Amino acid sequence: MAKEIKTIGVLTSGGDAPGMNAAVRSVVRTGLARGLKVKGIMRGYHGLLNEEIKDMVARDVSDIIQKGGTILGTARCMEFTTAEGQEKGAEICKKHGIDGIVVIGGDGSYRGAQKLARLGINTIGVPGTIDLDISCTDYTIGFDTAINTAMEAIDKVKDTSSSHERCSIIEVMGRNAGYIALWCGVANGAEDILLPENYDYDEQKIINNIIRNRKKGKKHHLIINAEGIGHSTSMARRIEAATGIETRATILGHMQRGGNPTCKDRYYASMMGACAVDALLAGKSNRVIAYKHGEFIDYDIEEALNMKKTIDPYQYEIARLL
Repeated sequence: MAKEIKTIGVLTSGGDAPGMNAAVRSVVRTGLARGLKVKGIMRGYHGLLNEEIKDMVARDVSDIIQKGGTILGTARCMEFTTAEGQEKGAEICKKHGIDGIVVIGGDGSYRGAQKLARLGINTIGVPGTIDLDISCTDYTIGFDTAINTAMEAIDKVKDTSSSHERCSIIEVMGRNAGYIALWCGVANGAEDILLPENYDYDEQKIINNIIRNRKKGKKHHLIINAEGIGHSTSMARRIEAATGIETRATILGHMQRGGNPTCKDRYYASMMGACAVDALLAGKSNRVIAYKHGEFIDYDIEEALNMKKTIDPYQYEIARLL
């Protein structure tokens, strides 16, 4: 028989993502509306181990849905990767009467949630990462805001690049996944898009493309480079030396993590937070909320972590054609 849930905790873990606050707000208010006590755990698993835990009321999450980052804070925690740290975390949950936890974060956060579930603490994961690299879901909290932030920044760089007839290499985030680069490459009209999933490291092809386009009268050249490839500055130096065309590298960096979340990130994060609470009330544990084929569903964490996700070859082909 499923354990009765009376008190739940919520934490954000790993890299922050716009929309996490919307998810926290939804967990708190849905939990309270369902008659639960809700506790906020500060600074992820690090805060759990240090008992940085506080009772949450509806007012605590007022006026946060439009804010980037996470009001709960986030931190890496090496101690929680150990069996001793995980057991300590489970004992702290029991000490504070926490029957279940909603973990908002990426795949590393889910591994921690999985360990807590095995130690008797019901856990539900919510996908919060700008990288869109969680295989079980078509959507992750923060991706939509990140690509719009990057797109607007790239438009601005493209303007000045055109004025000076330069080649611009713009590096976007995404860790080892190329989704931000692909989406921005198409949306910003890039001449070359470099993705970790299929880049062959043949810079001569890029150089030939730049020279060919310049001969056709094109005055600027835009290359979107994914973080998983990196080395944009040295790449720019090599391309300038080979082509004679001024080439600048711009690394957008952590600006892509910040800013006001888009409507989509606010709405989907709110739905996912509520789904997580209701999953706990239904007696579920060791699950992750996902958005798949237009529906909010949940998967076993082990199954979710074992799934593989790759760039759709058709989408990449069309990106090259455009």
